[in-house]
Amino acid sequence: MEKQAIYQDIYKDLQGAERVLIGIGEEWARSRQPDIQKAYEALYELIKEKDYFIVTTLTDAEIFQSPLEAARITAPCGNDTWRQCEKACTTDIWEQGEIPTEVCPHCGAKLVPNIWRQEHYIEEGYLKQWGVYTTWLQRTLNRQLLLLELGEGFQAPTVLRWPFEKVAFFNQKAKLYCVHESLPQVSEELKEKAVSVKENSVKVVFDISALTC
Repeated sequence: MEKQAIYQDIYKDLQGAERVLIGIGEEWARSRQPDIQKAYEALYELIKEKDYFIVTTLTDAEIFQSPLEAARITAPCGNDTWRQCEKACTTDIWEQGEIPTEVCPHCGAKLVPNIWRQEHYIEEGYLKQWGVYTTWLQRTLNRQLLLLELGEGFQAPTVLRWPFEKVAFFNQKAKLYCVHESLPQVSEELKEKAVSVKENSVKVVFDISALTC
């Protein structure tokens, strides 16, 4: 199938979906896409009337500067703009600059970004919003659910790729589009419910947005 036809199918499925679950991955990193805010704005225009939720594995916090609702986003890998105690002496999380000395007020250890690569990653930074997500996800059962996996590779497959495939497998009314410029593969079990799109996912969002003009 030609890519333009696939984009039209995505747009059609988006219009007909009761709920939309979106995964945002590495292709949307600020380091790869200097103009990423324009892409987030285009995505927002496509889904703003929908009951949506977004899971992002990015830590650059760019998505929180976009029109997309923070209450509909979870970032389980953390956030570069949040700070935690390097030694994890406390579960407190601070916004960057909130503690002017950049040392933990409890033990004096260095404050470091609250991201999953830390030796002592404090998960409390995202757990509350993750709970909101899981509650939302429970309400998608037996609903027309569209899953858009945008630009997620295999750096953290247990966070996004595999859970999305599981959701698509068990929800009989779900459809999954996996969009990635080099790694769009989906499991054989989902061949009737999933579509692989080998293209940069940021470009795809812009191309689908053009269909609305």
